[in-house]
Amino acid sequence: MTSVAGLAPWLGGALLVSGVAVGASRRRELLVRWCAWAVGVPVVTAAFWWGRPGIALLAGVVAVVAVLEFGVLARLSRVDRAVLAAAVTGLIVAAAWAPEQVWRAGAVGALALAAVPLVAGDAEDGLRRLGTGLLGLVWLGVLAVLAPLGTLGLALFAAVSIADVVAFFTGRQLGGPRLSPLSPAKRWSGTVCGAAAGLAVLALFSAWSWPAAAAVAVGGPAGDLVESLVKRGAGVKDSGRWLAGAGGLLDRIDSLVGALAVAVVLG
Repeated sequence: MTSVAGLAPWLGGALLVSGVAVGASRRRELLVRWCAWAVGVPVVTAAFWWGRPGIALLAGVVAVVAVLEFGVLARLSRVDRAVLAAAVTGLIVAAAWAPEQVWRAGAVGALALAAVPLVAGDAEDGLRRLGTGLLGLVWLGVLAVLAPLGTLGLALFAAVSIADVVAFFTGRQLGGPRLSPLSPAKRWSGTVCGAAAGLAVLALFSAWSWPAAAAVAVGGPAGDLVESLVKRGAGVKDSGRWLAGAGGLLDRIDSLVGALAVAVVLG
């Protein structure tokens, strides 16, 4: 497995090459998105370079923002969102410094989410609030594995990011059957090409393994569809509007969350 120091030049090179391509295209939409990546990639790389504290801090910040976006999409109250953010943060802290306590931290978080509608006596909407909160805990709590994964987490981030970009462009060029009614713009052709590109990145970074390959090829697209399901239910196109050219943070990490979930299941 290549170290973070070994991955950094590749990530910088990819950012530079993509910047040249985007500049040549003269498309403002792509330029705005590239600028967001030009800020995000160095921040993510620096966090992994710092080690476990940096990764945990990054995961915690990302998780809190993602929980807030998810809470708005799922129409959760501010109290529900605050408890969910605390529960996911607790999982991240436990996974980073007390991995033997992860299941206990998850159980405490689940009980706290259940307590909110129970204490409020919300007979009308309590079941939906509880179910939605538990979904958020399971879905976004997967970010807790970033710290234990270490450099492999950075490799997965790079692989699914490149897979997403390749899938976007090749799907539009090649066309063909839609991947799912949940995301009509995505095509099987783009998904297959994106998966191939992601697997090539894993091989380039000496991060190849069958669990990692399944995480990128299967987990990435599945994570994207999970977020599409949530957005469809909310009747919105993006999880937010604050991230330049890319909607919200959930729109950027959905594939990574799916990949991490598969990586956890496959060990």
